[in-house]
This record gives sequence, structure tokens and C-alpha cells, in this order.
Amino acid sequence: MVAMETPVCDFGWQAVDFDLPGVDGKRHTLQDVRGPKGTLIVFICNHCPYVKAIADRLVDDVKQLQDKGIGAAAIMPNDTENYPADSFENMQAFAQVHGFTFPYLLDETQAVAKAYGAVCTPDFFGFDADLGLQYRGRLDASKKEAAPDARRELLEAMTRVAETGQGPAEQIPSMGCSIKWKAAG
Repeated sequence: MVAMETPVCDFGWQAVDFDLPGVDGKRHTLQDVRGPKGTLIVFICNHCPYVKAIADRLVDDVKQLQDKGIGAAAIMPNDTENYPADSFENMQAFAQVHGFTFPYLLDETQAVAKAYGAVCTPDFFGFDADLGLQYRGRLDASKKEAAPDARRELLEAMTRVAETGQGPAEQIPSMGCSIKWKAAG
């Protein structure tokens, strides 16, 4: 497992459209998950200890953001052949166990993760109402273990985006496991 950090936020970078299958049996596009005040796209997987440490808090924060007009989707980009813990069936179980209120999508070709420049799980992309990037930070200070009293950075940043259309100037990169890319060929 290689720990990676996300790059600095490229303010205004435009969200890339996608059309991916969800664990709910439906296909979802960027327009389907887009919220009137902003959109959160999160790259996660089932087996990463960084994701496991924050999964329940992510669900809680997304519920609050949805109430503020922020749409959300989680995308699983890993190579499921070499990492069967991230299979579609295991994605369905993971979403159910954690009570996801947002689509959990499979990026089987990894084209969406590449288009977004995702580097790790979790990797957060917070967009304004016009789908311009405003947040590329972390959920909070948790790493492989939950930091129970940590400041809720993602929730604060995306609440600010919902209210003002702008993310915070200071953002701390997310840290997580490297995306498990398929071998070229």
C-alpha cells in the first residue's frame, strides 16, 4: 500500500462528465448527481484503511451537505481483477453497511479517475453550482484511524461553497492509498 497525497486545488477546473453503473442498478451521469448549490465527487474503494476510517463520517457529512443543496457521488476506480475486495458485489455490501445516501459508482475502465486526475482513495473534488472546482482537500485530520474530534474540513468547505460559491483558500490535501491502476496492455 502506497500512501499518496492529493494535489493542490486547481480553482475553477471544470468537472468532467461521466456515465457509470451504480450499486443501485442504475447508470448515473454528472448531471444526475449534480446539486443546485454544488457537487461533491469522491473517489473511494472498499478495502483502503483510510476510507474505512472515514466512511461513516463521510456518509454523515454528505447527508448534511445534501440538505444544503450539494449533490454527491462516490466513484470506485480500482482494478477489481487484482483487488477483488473492491468488486461490484463488495461495493454493494459496503454501501449498504455504511448507509450511503448517494450513488456509489464503478469506474471499470478507470477513464473517469484519469480524467479527474484522481490519485488516491479517498480523493475529494468539491465543485460549485457551475461545476468549477472549489475544494480538493481532505475530510478531516483522520488517517488510517478516525480522529473523533477532528475539525470537519470537507463539511465546512462545501457548506461555504453552497453559501458563497467559493471554497477556502487554505486546503490540506487528502491522504490515502494509491489508486490501483490496471496494467497497461
